[in-house]
Amino acid sequence: MGQVDDMQQRVHGLRLADDYLAGGDLMRPALRELRRAVRLYREHSYTDLTGRQLLVQIGELAQIAGWIASDAGQHEEAERIYRLGLSAATQAEDRTLAGNLAGSLAYQLTNTGREVEGLTLARAALDGAGPDAPPKARALYLDRVAWAHTKAGGTENAQQAMRALGEASEALSADSEETEEPAYLYWVDAGELQVMESRVYTELRRPLRAVPLLRDVLGRYDATHTRELALYLSWLAVAYADANEPEEAAATAERVISLSADVASERTAERVRVVLARLAEYAEVPEVRAVLDAAA
Repeated sequence: MGQVDDMQQRVHGLRLADDYLAGGDLMRPALRELRRAVRLYREHSYTDLTGRQLLVQIGELAQIAGWIASDAGQHEEAERIYRLGLSAATQAEDRTLAGNLAGSLAYQLTNTGREVEGLTLARAALDGAGPDAPPKARALYLDRVAWAHTKAGGTENAQQAMRALGEASEALSADSEETEEPAYLYWVDAGELQVMESRVYTELRRPLRAVPLLRDVLGRYDATHTRELALYLSWLAVAYADANEPEEAAATAERVISLSADVASERTAERVRVVLARLAEYAEVPEVRAVLDAAA
């Protein structure tokens, strides 16, 4: 049990490191920890209680390791890791953790051209966790459902996305200091829900709603979280372009490119490509032309 407790601390250390470092920097230590945990489970003996706690830690470790692999652009490896973790969480009968793993995989599928699978799995993650899931967990799973509906496209999916966002906000408002939440949900708060809401609005080409939300969040965001700052700014750049503000979009894009330069994240690299493609429509604007030429 002492080894399981030590593992729990290392897993949370990886989560905190992910706030500041990108997937390319954390991939090797994350996989090393996961292999060590699986080996401990397979090669040692322990009580049923300790075995269940070990499975939970394998599930939690697989979630952050899968997230890191996905951020590094290793999508097949990430899916394999997520499914390993989902198996461990299911065997441990931890429905909330299983929902987090399924939702994380759904998020990757949604963002890598497998929108139908992503939507199906995001809804399964929410349903599997159940209505009694901790408020932060339910809010997170609803956020992923909203994003999956958004990426699926169409008027009906857009309406479903807005409904899920509203339900996520309601779920989070039910959270209180007395509520016992899993440690891995430490980062879920009203600001994160605001970011997802603004991303949905940006994807739906509603910049008048997206821009104020993003400016509000970015105005108080921790600048040491470089990757997330670059990602959120990328959505603001696109929203400015959609609002026919190419000069503001170009200035924001410059910050995105600068922040992303030394970040070993495929997600930020992809967002830079998206931003540049959107700016190309305003190539005749001098400020935009300068950004495009510098990027080229």
